[in-house]
Amino acid sequence: MSKKDDIELEIEQTATEEAAEMKEQAKKTIQLIKEKASEEDPKLTPSLTLRTILGGDFLTAEMVRRQIWLFVLMVVFCIAYVAIRYQCQQDLIAIDKLEKELLDAKYKALSCSSTLTEKCRESHVLDALKQNKDSLLHIADQPPYIIYVPE
Repeated sequence: MSKKDDIELEIEQTATEEAAEMKEQAKKTIQLIKEKASEEDPKLTPSLTLRTILGGDFLTAEMVRRQIWLFVLMVVFCIAYVAIRYQCQQDLIAIDKLEKELLDAKYKALSCSSTLTEKCRESHVLDALKQNKDSLLHIADQPPYIIYVPE
């Protein structure tokens, strides 16, 4: 049995050596992966081609991080543009409404003015006075006299 024990001991040593080798190999592999894998984006080539633009390769995280304030500014301008345009449209609607009201008021004033002009004619005034018998006014038969006063 001693041979059997020796063989088992040898097998155990071989298994532990293989396990140690596998651990070392796994550590080396992990180390290589860590070295190769980085969170940095690859550097851009100096020439931008249509393919890189259409593919979106030029929008790397580094470029976006450098230009974040530009993007924020563009968003603010877009919001301001929409708000100002909306306000302008509301003002134009109010102006149109006020112009219609002004036109109606002008027509009403014109109508009132023509009615007043008609009622203020000399002949209408004299006829109204005769019907009411309030006055003895009548149309003059002779032209008015002009009196010159020397100073």
